[in-house]
Amino acid sequence: MARIMAIDYGTKRTGIAVTDPLQIIASGLDTVPTAELMNFLRQYCQEEDVEAFVVGEPKNLDDTPAQIHHLVMAFVAQIENLFPDKRVILRDERFTSKDATRSIRQSVPSRKKRRDKGLVDKVSAVIILQEYLEKYKYS
Repeated sequence: MARIMAIDYGTKRTGIAVTDPLQIIASGLDTVPTAELMNFLRQYCQEEDVEAFVVGEPKNLDDTPAQIHHLVMAFVAQIENLFPDKRVILRDERFTSKDATRSIRQSVPSRKKRRDKGLVDKVSAVIILQEYLEKYKYS
């Protein structure tokens, strides 16, 4: 089987998570400067078989699009053009940063590492991917 990749898109940094080839476990892969994201995806997909991209969709609490929603949708269009054979799935990401921060606070002992914003982005991508797997793969 191929991997599934989750992307927590940000204006400066983007968190990336992937499944194992059996699509059972979601793991943080990397945090990439957003300006380098398309090159990173191109390279990764040349080395690994990726079946689909799960992209965090930013929404406000009232279910309206968040301020950067248009940037995420432009990014989704880029992925669809670059990888026409791969599915792109949008997943609500409303609480992933808060959940990631809480998880990091509970599991990372070093105060310095807890302040790493890139770690929050990567863990947010893991949460997006894990929620997708739980809802669509395991149900």
